[in-house]
Amino acid sequence: MSTKKYNVGVIGYGWAAAAHIDAINATSQAQVTAVYSSRPLDAATLSAKHGSQIKVYDTVEALLADTSLHVVDITSYPSQHCAQAVAAAKAKKHIILEKPMANSMAEVIQIFEAAKQNGVKGCVCFECRFSSQMEATKAVIDQGLIGDIHYGEVDYYHGIGPWYGQYRWNIGKKDGGSALLTAGCHALDALLMCMPGEVDSVTSFSTKSKSEYFTPYEYDTSAVTILKFKNGSVGKCAAIVDCLQPYYFHTHLVGSHGSVLDNKFHSAKLKTDKAQWSELSMKMLDSGDVSDHPYQSQFQAFFDALDKNQDMPLTSFTDALRTFKVIFAADQSAATGGQPVKVA
Repeated sequence: MSTKKYNVGVIGYGWAAAAHIDAINATSQAQVTAVYSSRPLDAATLSAKHGSQIKVYDTVEALLADTSLHVVDITSYPSQHCAQAVAAAKAKKHIILEKPMANSMAEVIQIFEAAKQNGVKGCVCFECRFSSQMEATKAVIDQGLIGDIHYGEVDYYHGIGPWYGQYRWNIGKKDGGSALLTAGCHALDALLMCMPGEVDSVTSFSTKSKSEYFTPYEYDTSAVTILKFKNGSVGKCAAIVDCLQPYYFHTHLVGSHGSVLDNKFHSAKLKTDKAQWSELSMKMLDSGDVSDHPYQSQFQAFFDALDKNQDMPLTSFTDALRTFKVIFAADQSAATGGQPVKVA
């Protein structure tokens, strides 16, 4: 029996979905009451595992026809996102959508327009914006402690090999897409959150490890993108999913009054010692495990915004559209051997 304001149906029951369900159920206003999976699921087992009464559907269409659902959470394969998100919008369901939104800019725009035409709100899982690391970094920026940023880099290092859950489908171009689309998008999105202004153009190069672990990949698994902003500042984002090292979400922002380097900073405004870094108290982004992702904070912000009939802060469809325009321009540049590409 429903006890909260928003009933949520989940499309696709895999690794990410399990983390999403627990995070949604932990919010003040929402609970998962339905799941669709291509695999047979037992409703009683699922309900007991997640602590809410869950119905199981064997088609997406049947789930979307459930009039008790207010929100659909899409955690299926990326190549399925567009069709499922458009169908959810037409069914007048608000949408939580795992990254990437889709594997082409045309499909991202389709999703954006379908949501707009049907009056539904969206949340894209760029949850790193809600992490302790990025919240603390953004607070330093917003307080003016490092001044006007003229250079920034945020890089993603995470070896997605056979030991990692999504490897089996991530290796294919159809669902993996590119180093940026499959995972590096988190870093590029975080860079865009920190850097003011719009991106004018990007130049990107890509390559691939010779390690046997990454041989099955159908696309280049290392990419570096240089961003030129319209205000004259520049940025860099490396997306490396074929490294053999601990997970590392590198941040370095350089401004007119100081710099931020990961969990350290210097600020001339605060007259800190330029000969050594001062340390910020934060939990670093140090794992690719979905159970460590700040989904609950993000989903709480989404449902709070739904209460006010507003777009959510930080990761709405409008916010994500800006990021994906840059990502697809970067992939286009890499495909042409590093030719600069204007961001539309």
